[in-house]
Amino acid sequence: MIRGLVESKPGCKGAVNSSNDEALVLVAVEKRGRASGRVRMNVIPDFKAGTIIPIIARNVAPGSTLYTDGLKSYAGLVEAGFQHIARTQPLRSELRKGAKSAVPLADRAIGNLQQWLLGTYHGVSKAQLQVYLDEFVFRRNRRKTPAAAFQTLLGLGVGRKSTEYEQIRGARDLNHNRLGFA
Repeated sequence: MIRGLVESKPGCKGAVNSSNDEALVLVAVEKRGRASGRVRMNVIPDFKAGTIIPIIARNVAPGSTLYTDGLKSYAGLVEAGFQHIARTQPLRSELRKGAKSAVPLADRAIGNLQQWLLGTYHGVSKAQLQVYLDEFVFRRNRRKTPAAAFQTLLGLGVGRKSTEYEQIRGARDLNHNRLGFA
């Protein structure tokens, strides 16, 4: 769980594949002075409070202060046990002209994610995006301690059963008999 001062923002991860299908991603980033700390990212179906508040409650420690971009869906954060500071996000046209973002660390995390996905994988499918988000979060949260990342991976590999391909892909898109033979 992340805690303390946290910036949160839902964003669109545009053009995740060749169909130009956009995915919605909720980002939460710890503030450590002017720098960012740990991050959490989740694919969300919509920007409604009923979607956003439970995800924040699962990923952010109660009592933390959340800085948000003023989206009305965050209105229930105080009732959920968080301190909430809503800021007004400038329009994109104003941001391009040099206006400061209301949640710069969250914006930076979204930008880093987009560059990583495009540069490493050249786009990903919407159905698999959460897996890529998990990898990005894992790498980013351990970027300053590579030995800890290796140790975590080693521990996960030793203590678990192997994952079958059908489990990874959900088996819905697999056609074991493509030629139609019995």
